[in-house]
Amino acid sequence: MQSLGFSLSSELNAPGELVDLARQAERSGFDFALISDHFHPWVSSQGQSPFVWTVLGGIAQATDRLRLGTGVTCPIMRIHPAIIAHASATTAAMFGDRFFLGLGAGENLNEHILGDRWPPPPERQEMLAEAIEIIRRLWSGEVVSYEGGYYQVDEARLFTLPESAPDIILAASGQDSAQLAAETCDGLMGVAPDASMVKAFDEAVNRELPKYAQVTLAWGESEAEARKTLAELWPQSGIGGNLKWETKTWELFEDGAKPLTEEQIVGKTPCGPDPEVHLEAIRAYDQAGYTHISLHPIGRDHSGFFRFFEEELKPRL
Repeated sequence: MQSLGFSLSSELNAPGELVDLARQAERSGFDFALISDHFHPWVSSQGQSPFVWTVLGGIAQATDRLRLGTGVTCPIMRIHPAIIAHASATTAAMFGDRFFLGLGAGENLNEHILGDRWPPPPERQEMLAEAIEIIRRLWSGEVVSYEGGYYQVDEARLFTLPESAPDIILAASGQDSAQLAAETCDGLMGVAPDASMVKAFDEAVNRELPKYAQVTLAWGESEAEARKTLAELWPQSGIGGNLKWETKTWELFEDGAKPLTEEQIVGKTPCGPDPEVHLEAIRAYDQAGYTHISLHPIGRDHSGFFRFFEEELKPRL
């Protein structure tokens, strides 16, 4: 592991809280942060889902050292890739070299809101590849006209640009999306310690590129308290397979989570006050080959987690 990060959960925190958390993450010694980009929370008990591009402007002003990226933005439906290019270029200009753009194929939960058809996975990957091409062309500062299979751009030019284009980090969940990341992007992002996917990416790029991972965990004064918090605030973690990408509304996620036991929701997620439990999960991602690992704590006691990190986790890392 080269770098340790902190995940800002837009589903659990109001805009001002996200800015404060980014500031605290920098003070606590985290190297970078990821921030989720959702239109809806997964379930209504999470309670929030602010517009990420507004929040990013606040974080740019509140931090000095912390690198930050979206984890992740979907540029294929809810927002046209030309607008993502515009938003990310302005954000990168505010952050200097501290911003990177995390992209992914999205979830129906957020992308259905304009009434568009939700495409099958292969089509979403094609749309994503086209969107990345548009974003990169607009970042060049040239006038761009584009007639693709999914998108059109008519004589568009970005006048506000950063000194250098930010990295694009692509979220992947299998070897096909890892191959797309290798062909079109500057790094990989994953949510499982899948060494085979990391290896496929490394072999395809044949050079050292960053590989980001997010480790969800729940800190608490006791293991029982942490497990209860995770089950209440993050129940969709017990819903597996393709349902996370295909389920349309937060109500359906709630319905899907209702029959699940606490044990089914928690699964292997590290919970509680024992640092070794969390370190074991971090090591699994490290051993899988990820270079940048972001901790994603579920809970409302942020000061308690940062204290735990500074006093218990950080010294061991």
